[in-house]
Amino acid sequence: MNKQSFLMVVLAFCAFSQYTFSQETVETPEKYTAHNKGKFYIYWGGNRETYSKSDIRFRGDDYDFTLYDVEAHDKPKGWHVDYVNPARMTIPQTNFRIGYFISDHYNISIGFDHMKYVMFNDKRVNYSGYYQNPGSYNENPINNELTLTEDFLLFEHTDGLNYVNTEFSRVDDISGWFNLPNTDKVQINATEGLGGGFIYPKTNTTLLGKERYDQFHVSGYGLSAKMGLNFTFYKYFFIQTEVKGGYINMNNIRTTKYTADSASQDFWFLQSVFTIGGIFRL
Repeated sequence: MNKQSFLMVVLAFCAFSQYTFSQETVETPEKYTAHNKGKFYIYWGGNRETYSKSDIRFRGDDYDFTLYDVEAHDKPKGWHVDYVNPARMTIPQTNFRIGYFISDHYNISIGFDHMKYVMFNDKRVNYSGYYQNPGSYNENPINNELTLTEDFLLFEHTDGLNYVNTEFSRVDDISGWFNLPNTDKVQINATEGLGGGFIYPKTNTTLLGKERYDQFHVSGYGLSAKMGLNFTFYKYFFIQTEVKGGYINMNNIRTTKYTADSASQDFWFLQSVFTIGGIFRL
C-alpha cells in the first residue's frame, strides 16, 4: 500500500469514528418523569362524601338503646379561600398525604382524610332498648319508633371524621394512550391503592339533655381502596383526582364528659377527592 492509499484509509477511519461519536453524544436525554423510584410527593386538597345508613348504639349508666338505619351527610364548604388560608385550612373537608416511591410503580404514604359526618335530624327511625324519661325530648316514641329531634340527640363528627391512614399504591404512566410527545411537560398516570388506619374524630354530641361534648378521641379503625388519575406538569407539579371507598368501624365514641357514656357504629363511605401537589427527589 502506497502512502496515498494509507492516508485515504486513515482519513476514512477518522471520519467514521467522529460520526459514531457524534451520534452517541446527541442521544435524547432520559426524561425526568421516566422513573419514579426515590421520589417523594406531597399533596393537599378537598373532598366530598356519601355514607351508608348506620345502626348507632348509645350506652350509659341509666340508658342503653340502639337507633336503626340512621342517615347522615357531609358538610361541604364549596370553593372557599379557607382551603389555602393557613389559619383556617383544617376547617373544610380536606385531604393531606406525603409519600415515597419504593420503585418506579409502587409507593407508600401516610396522610389523613378530614371528612365530616352529620346525622340527619327530624327523621323518624326504629329503635330498641331503654332510656330515662321517654317522650320528654319531643321525640314521640311510639311502636319502637322515635323522631331524632335536637332535644333528643345531636350527633356529628364535624371536626371531624378524621381517618389517619397508611396507603400502598401503584402508579402507571398512561400518557401513550393520548399520544403525548413530551412527558416532561405533561404526563398522565393512573393510580390505585389500598389503605388502613385509625379514626380520630371530634364528635359534637348532645344526648338526652346532657351537656355538649366535643373532644378528640381515638374511636375505631378504617379500611379503604382507591383509584384515580394524576396529571403531572413540568416534571414537579400535579393535579390528582381520586375516588375512594371504605369501611369505618367506631366502637368507642365519646358522647359526654362522663367516660361511662359512649356510642358505637359502623358504616361504609364513598369519597371523591381533588388535590394539588408536587413530586421531587431530595
